[in-house]
Amino acid sequence: MSVRTLKGKRRWLALGGCLIWLAITFFPLYWVLITSFKTPIAVVGGPTYLPFVDFEPSFTAWSELLSGQRGQFFSTFMASTIIGLSASIAATFIGAMAAYALVRFTFRFRLLSALIFVVIAFGGFLLGRHMLGFGQGISLIYAFVAALALAVISSRFRLPGPELGNNDIVFWFVSQRMFPPIVAAFALYLMYTEMGKLGFKLVDSYIGLTFAYIAFSLPIVIWLMRDFFEALPVEVEEAAMVDNVPSWRIFFGIVLPMSKPGLIATFMITLAFVWNEFLFALFLTNSKWQTLPILVAGQNSQRGDEWWAISAAALVAIIPMMVMAGLLSRLMRSGLLLGAIK
Repeated sequence: MSVRTLKGKRRWLALGGCLIWLAITFFPLYWVLITSFKTPIAVVGGPTYLPFVDFEPSFTAWSELLSGQRGQFFSTFMASTIIGLSASIAATFIGAMAAYALVRFTFRFRLLSALIFVVIAFGGFLLGRHMLGFGQGISLIYAFVAALALAVISSRFRLPGPELGNNDIVFWFVSQRMFPPIVAAFALYLMYTEMGKLGFKLVDSYIGLTFAYIAFSLPIVIWLMRDFFEALPVEVEEAAMVDNVPSWRIFFGIVLPMSKPGLIATFMITLAFVWNEFLFALFLTNSKWQTLPILVAGQNSQRGDEWWAISAAALVAIIPMMVMAGLLSRLMRSGLLLGAIK
C-alpha cells in the first residue's frame, strides 16, 4: 500500500508520522550545527536550543578550525578527498570486474589448492626468516610469490578433496569483513613497516592508505555488484557474442553503461565507508595523510572533550557526503532497486 492511496485521517496520520520521523532524524544534525556556534561557557552551562534566543552565536570554533589551531584542516580535508575518491573509484572498478566474472563465468577449484597456498606461505616465510637468514620483508615477498605460483599450478590438476565454485568464492570475499578490523590494521602496519625497511614507504603515504582502503572495500563492492549484474538481461550480451564482439568490449560498452545506477550506488556506499573509516587511518598514518576522522577525534584537550570544536570538525566531515548523496540520490535509489530485483 502506498501513502498516496491513503484517504482522510489515515493520510494525516501517515503525514504526522513522517514529520515526527523527520524531526528525530534531523535533530542530531541540528544539535551539532548549533553546538559548533556555541562558546565553551554556553556548552557547559546547560542545554540551549535557539541561537540569539537561548545563546549568542560565536564563530570561535570555526575560526580555530579553519586557521589551523585545531590541526591542519585543509591538508586533512584534501587527504580525505583524494584518498576517498581514489580508493572508491578503484575498488568499484576492480570489484565490478570481479563481480561480473563471478556472475557470467563458472569457476572451479579444489580446496586443497587453497590449503597449499596457506601452508607454503607460512612455511616459506618461516623458512626464509629463521633458516635462510632473510629479513622479514624479503621472506614475506618470496613466500607469497611461491605460494601463489604453486596454488595456481596445483589447481590445474585433479586434486582430491571438495571442489569449490562461484558461491564459495563470493562467501570467501564477504567473510573478509567478518574479521575484527583491528587484526587487519595491525597486520598491515607490521607489513608496511617491513616494506619501508626495503625502501618502499607505505606508512603515512598515499599509496599505502589507498591500497588498504581498496582491499577493505572490495568485499562489499563484489557483493553489491554481483546482485546488480544478475539483474541485467543476459540476452543483450548473448546477441553481442553472436556478432563476435570481444568479452572486454561487451563489459565496457554494454554491461557498464547498463549498470550505471548500480555503479553509482555502490560507489557512494564505498565512499561512505572509506570517508568515515577511522582505524586504518589511525594505524597507517601519523601526520601527512591523516584523514578527517582523525581530525575529529583529536578535537579535545586535557580539560576533556571540547564539543564546540568537535561539532565544527564533524560538520566538515558530514557536509560533503550529504551534498554528494543529494546530487546522486535519484541514481542511487534506482541502483539500489536494481540490485533488489532477482
